[in-house]
Amino acid sequence: MTTPLELGLLVFILTCAVATALLRDVLGSIIAFSAYSLAIAVAWVFLRAPDVGLTEAAVGAGVMTVLFLLTIAKTVRPSSDRTLERVDLPALAVSVALVAVLATTLFALPAAGAADSAVATDDVTAYYLDNAYEETQVKNAVTAVLAAYRGFDTLGEAVVVYAAGVGLLVVLDREVFA
Repeated sequence: MTTPLELGLLVFILTCAVATALLRDVLGSIIAFSAYSLAIAVAWVFLRAPDVGLTEAAVGAGVMTVLFLLTIAKTVRPSSDRTLERVDLPALAVSVALVAVLATTLFALPAAGAADSAVATDDVTAYYLDNAYEETQVKNAVTAVLAAYRGFDTLGEAVVVYAAGVGLLVVLDREVFA
């Protein structure tokens, strides 16, 4: 069941996405994009994927915002009285149709954390829960899955966050060992 908090988050995400696309002011658009990315990170936490949420927050809301702000700081802002872009109606219609078609699949998804979901009744999930402690000597099943069974995936996420941080340091022209 969807809570009012989740619905509010969804409305906030959609509002930020539309604002990012329609704002004429580049700085306003960057701020809206940063808020969108941070809200997506929170949505990943609601979906019980904190590792993905952390990556989205670090790279999407953090590094990308800094890079965008640096980009506009080094470029000339156009002077215009318009604050919103003109909307391309055929493109808007295609976008709304795509979102509507994809939204129809939401009702087929089980509730997050439902005991009767395909993930909860899956043989792989049962194997992880039955054997995680004996095989990894880790008392938390989630930590065992992330560190042992999905180690390469978790390492990949850590590499992405690390590479984003190093890239940011290079762009900011900072010394790593200063």
